[in-house]
Amino acid sequence: MPDKRNWPIGATERWLILVILALVAGLALTTDTFFTLSNLFDLLNTSAVNVIFAAGLLVVLIAGGIDISFAVGASVVQYLTALTVMQLGGGNWAVGLMVAGGFGFLLGAFNAALIYHFRIVSIVVTIATFNLFFGTLMFLTGGVSLYDLPDWLTDRIVLVSVPTGDGSAELTLPVAVMALCVLATWLLLRRTTPGRRLYAMGDNPEAARRVGINIGAMHYLAFGWLGLMAGIAGLMQAHYAQEVVPNALYGRELDVLAAVVLGGARLGGGRGTLLGAILGIFLVAITENGLNLLGITPYAFKMIIGAIILIAITLSSDGVARLIGSMKNGSRRTPNARRAA
Repeated sequence: MPDKRNWPIGATERWLILVILALVAGLALTTDTFFTLSNLFDLLNTSAVNVIFAAGLLVVLIAGGIDISFAVGASVVQYLTALTVMQLGGGNWAVGLMVAGGFGFLLGAFNAALIYHFRIVSIVVTIATFNLFFGTLMFLTGGVSLYDLPDWLTDRIVLVSVPTGDGSAELTLPVAVMALCVLATWLLLRRTTPGRRLYAMGDNPEAARRVGINIGAMHYLAFGWLGLMAGIAGLMQAHYAQEVVPNALYGRELDVLAAVVLGGARLGGGRGTLLGAILGIFLVAITENGLNLLGITPYAFKMIIGAIILIAITLSSDGVARLIGSMKNGSRRTPNARRAA
């Protein structure tokens, strides 16, 4: 029998793959349009922004933090980037990505500064900045969308086009940018010393500090990386929608958080894989797509997302760990010890 410890992927990822395959098979049998090339390519195109978000959020969760402000931060970056490149004469993709990534990193660093220097719990800070970012954006813009964008941002870039019976199935630019962001995050976490230090800090911050890891720098790296990914994701959303809508990404943070913890990231820090986060995103996306194709109310999807977050928080709590530990200890007691007790 093969040793499961030598398998290239973990147990969580294997279970997610099995669940996704079962879900795909069920939807292929119950709907006429799910298992078509057009629908599958659309799933990739529409999931690209969430995968980029997930790559950044995973880094924060591994470091032991949590951030729910990244989606509205991406909305802020959309507006700032659009206004900035228009002031620069229109710009191009290189300028747009650098500007969006820079603004995003600054918003992430702002969160990191509040969390580290003022010793405030990360979820409290990001709840505050969630409202600060979104409220400021809506107040200053009046909720007005931007349609007069540079041509390079609105021109649809098709990477792959396959003729189908009802037109063509296309993969667009956000899918390529998603792949590059995933690769960059994988290199950070698996091939660099700061990546290994993020895992160490998330697993045991005090031990990490004692061995000389700069905890402040790790906070800036984790939240800055999420901000960078959020800025890029916001630009991709604007490209896909061909407009900048202030509330287009509002509420996306809970979907992404649920998917990442579903993929095995621990809310307490120190654990999580990029493959698991991506599989979680696609499981959530396939579930939402399947519910739509079956004509089931979208409120059912929100119910599922809420249940995932609740279960993840419950399983990550110290109380559950103590309960499981006490059950294991109780099962190991000898019959004489049980009678004596």
